[in-house]
Amino acid sequence: MKKLLTALLLTLALVSTSQAQGKKSSLQIKDINGKSYTITGTPEGLKISGMEGKVVFLEFFGHKCPPCLMSIPHLIDLQKKHKGKLAIIAVEVQGFDNSELKRFVKQKGINYTVVSGTDEHLFVSYISQRAQWQGSIPFLLALDKKGDVQYIQAGMLPESALEELFTQLSK
Repeated sequence: MKKLLTALLLTLALVSTSQAQGKKSSLQIKDINGKSYTITGTPEGLKISGMEGKVVFLEFFGHKCPPCLMSIPHLIDLQKKHKGKLAIIAVEVQGFDNSELKRFVKQKGINYTVVSGTDEHLFVSYISQRAQWQGSIPFLLALDKKGDVQYIQAGMLPESALEELFTQLSK
């Protein structure tokens, strides 16, 4: 609880300071393989380093969440089908750290970017504030190629709906 409160206060301080200075707020996150991404908040969404010009699905999920687990094969298929045009970032928010997530990713055959919400709690707090997310999972933010959030969904979407969403956002 203390970590969560600290993360929330730090996030609010970051956002408040950035807004007071008229600057965009930025965070650094690392995926389970140690690759860093700079995420910059914009008025309409997020700019994510290395994912410019791609549709981005940012999904918050849990390793014990049945709908989340059912979504994984759909996301794997979409990533294969739209490699180079779609970036999927999955943030695990039910307590797995990087080492546990690495085993999970290998077991499930996940082929997209995975981040530990435990290790990147500032980012989770930032999204919670910006998207008014209350913690239900799966939770999806879909960004168009400019990084603007175009769709927010709490709950699982079938693969056909995800495919249609990608098609609409990639225009």
